Amino acid sequence: MKSRYPPRVGFTSLTFILTAFLVGCGGDAPSETGTETAAVATATDAHPGQTLYEMNCVACHTIGEGVRVGPDLAGVNDKYEHDWLIRWISDPLDMSQNDSIGRRIFAEWNELPMASSRLSEPEIVNVLDFVAQVTAGSIAYGTADEGPVELTDAQFAAGQQIFFDRCAGCHGTLRAGATGPNIQPERTRQIGTAALKTTFRHGLPGGMPAWGDAGILTEDEIHIMANYVQLPPPNPPGRPLEQIRDSWNLMVPLADRPTEPQTDRNWENFFGVILRDAGQVAILDGDTYEMLAILETGFAVHILRSSSSGRYYYAVGRDGRVTLIDLWTPEPTLVAQAQGCTDARSVDGSKYEGYEDRYVIEGCYWPPQYVVFDGLTLEPLNVTSVLGNTYDTNEPLDEVRVAAIVASHDDPVWVMGLKESGHVGIVDYSQEGFPLTAKIPAERFLHDGGWDHTGRYFMISANNRNKMVVIDVQNQELVATFETGQRPHPGRGANWQDPEYGWVNGTIHIGQGLLSVYGADPENRPDVAWQVVRQVEIDGTGSLFLKTHENSSWVWMDMPMNNSPEGTRQACVYSKARGEIERCWLVADHGAAVHFEYNQAGDEVWVSVWDKEGEIVIYDDKTLEEKHRITGDWLVTPTGKFNVYNTAHDVY
Repeated sequence: MKSRYPPRVGFTSLTFILTAFLVGCGGDAPSETGTETAAVATATDAHPGQTLYEMNCVACHTIGEGVRVGPDLAGVNDKYEHDWLIRWISDPLDMSQNDSIGRRIFAEWNELPMASSRLSEPEIVNVLDFVAQVTAGSIAYGTADEGPVELTDAQFAAGQQIFFDRCAGCHGTLRAGATGPNIQPERTRQIGTAALKTTFRHGLPGGMPAWGDAGILTEDEIHIMANYVQLPPPNPPGRPLEQIRDSWNLMVPLADRPTEPQTDRNWENFFGVILRDAGQVAILDGDTYEMLAILETGFAVHILRSSSSGRYYYAVGRDGRVTLIDLWTPEPTLVAQAQGCTDARSVDGSKYEGYEDRYVIEGCYWPPQYVVFDGLTLEPLNVTSVLGNTYDTNEPLDEVRVAAIVASHDDPVWVMGLKESGHVGIVDYSQEGFPLTAKIPAERFLHDGGWDHTGRYFMISANNRNKMVVIDVQNQELVATFETGQRPHPGRGANWQDPEYGWVNGTIHIGQGLLSVYGADPENRPDVAWQVVRQVEIDGTGSLFLKTHENSSWVWMDMPMNNSPEGTRQACVYSKARGEIERCWLVADHGAAVHFEYNQAGDEVWVSVWDKEGEIVIYDDKTLEEKHRITGDWLVTPTGKFNVYNTAHDVY
């Protein structure tokens, strides 16, 4: 039995208390099963604001019982004017920037914003009246916290697996937080079991998925997870080079592979499609839409990268396994695998002239290291630790994850984001041992990013600091950091020419419906370089990916982080010429629309319907009309799609 819960402790700083404000507050009526915090209302007919309060506020607030994650709401109606409260709850991000009282509150609470609840004005009025009546004692409403329940060994193992599958990517293996907040036991036990359950059910407006509403977690699993995260995290193992070498499987030696393509198809227009929950990658012909092969690549592949020549795909999965796929064989073939990490998100090959296809690097989420392989066989060559201190406070860290990795075309280097420490690392693969030759101080919690249109500047999000970071890779120095909105998540980003500002790049955000466009031409437009020049609201509460092509008039955006199931199924396109949203529409009546990829010609866009009964929808990029819809039993949870030519040449 796993029952060693740590004792309750008080918070020592407002910073620690309010970490979760970065993802907003939400909840639902507490469950009556299990031992947890239970809300009690004595009225026979519940006040109309009670359910709204429990769905949107109870995860972070109490009424008269002290600070939970956000402030105690008792007496809030007397402290602030009614109309001001309505405006604050409607749009706290805007109010924290443009209202004098809002700016003061923002400063008092350590500049950590509350996300919008997206309630209507009548709903807000009902919530405020409910809070007022509870404050006055007209409604008896309170909590009786009996603490978490014990977990059996089987339940604990299930919780450990669910956390790895669904939570570690944002909260960290050790739960110290990065994209998501710190959820170590000192904090989760303060939040309480009921509030944790409501969060798992309905998500939070700032980016926490609604695992229950989406049907991904059952009520039993939610019960397990609400208790599991109140236990100390288990100590994860390391992965030394010897163990990595033991995992290496060379299935087709180099001498047995063809020396030229053995297919008449246009293999540079092949698409690699991640079938996430099936642990597979499908290879599709971008000209005919035919499925050519399904390959077993390991658990929850995160990305594919094309080798410099385009001949090979590198796949990296959540289980840390790297897979090498040959596209020159009569049918796409898996030729080698190796497991460099126990959890990973990034992989790329060597692209500098003279080193094409020679090496592959894998960045680990755990252990804190990167691994270099032979690019044609995946023979493990070297392991390098990335542990260190934070760039700003010099705090020693137990967990530093390697986030985005890009390969320079102009130098024999890989560029990587070191998430927790806030450094951008430079790995020189022309030197013996593939050393980390530079750690450029940047900003903490680095996540995803890509190149500008010249390939000189690496732009990466520091999404828990609400910033983009720009690195001059040629001079290996920080150029700029600037705020864009709540939790930027550009993927690899998107480069295009704006009619007013010249070359720009853009990002969408996990934590709010917002496209931020920023200048990216320091040579010709230094007056607007690395500054936000346009901000365009998107309907919904959060996005993951945007995409464009030099031949396109549009920038495509998804919204899978929306708290509304219907909202997750939408795609939007932004007009480059007009600087505004052209249109949004439903891609499917199920699942979530996620991730875009162009074909080689740049005249079609492929969109995934992320669902157990998945689809790929193909649009004419000029007319925005649907051209084709790929379906089939094999399309299990399709997510990312990677065109060979575009990925090899960094077209985005």
